[in-house]
Amino acid sequence: MKLKTLLLTLCIAGTATFAQKVKYSKEEIKKMETYLFNEGFNSPSPKKTSTIILKDGTTHKGFCGKIETKKGQIYEVVLKDSITKKNEVFNAEQINEMYVYPSNAEKIAKVGKYMSNIRNFGTKKLTKNTAGGRIHFVNQTVSLKNKKDDKEFLMQLINPEFSDIISVYHDPRAKETNGFSMMGSPQLGGGVIKSYYVKKGDKVMWLHKDDFEDNYEFLFGDNTEFMKKYPKNSVEWDYFSFLVSEYTSMNNG
Repeated sequence: MKLKTLLLTLCIAGTATFAQKVKYSKEEIKKMETYLFNEGFNSPSPKKTSTIILKDGTTHKGFCGKIETKKGQIYEVVLKDSITKKNEVFNAEQINEMYVYPSNAEKIAKVGKYMSNIRNFGTKKLTKNTAGGRIHFVNQTVSLKNKKDDKEFLMQLINPEFSDIISVYHDPRAKETNGFSMMGSPQLGGGVIKSYYVKKGDKVMWLHKDDFEDNYEFLFGDNTEFMKKYPKNSVEWDYFSFLVSEYTSMNNG
């Protein structure tokens, strides 16, 4: 009798859980799969004027001739002053923000990569790979891959239009999901970035797709309406940029 009661309870619980799953239309899924983050760039242009704003409030302009990185993240910048033509060296600990332009070589490489994957045509805008706008870097104290000691780095903010609650930063070492290609033809599927650095409140973490579900409540759980519309058992990592944008929009009314 007890066994039957237990099985019935588990059945009801399973049914309730299943009932909570939201099914989306093809149009809704297509919208959620659209990549809304800015493209991540690793190479600044040495031919365009970069701007560095230090923590003391002073602004320096010049050509970014050299950068030093650790695990892909910038921790030192060499700037040739646009007036004196002298090189100035800045550590990430000194810098509050930095604005640079992407190098032409990397933009061309990004366009080639875009064209090599059929999935990109329906989920990304080519202009994100070719845009000549400034790249915004922000000083953040992070633990690289949540394993290293906390250290200050200059990290590229890739959701500047909707970063007031959750800020997402480019992970230069991020890998992508695998796709399928035959005899040099454009790749089918794959190409989804597997990790970012994410900040909410005072917490900055390295967020990998495998840890997405475990951190879903932390990221979005304080908005009941959002959680009802986008419960974690109904969404996928592929929708991450949309979810951050939608969550921000719903919180801002």
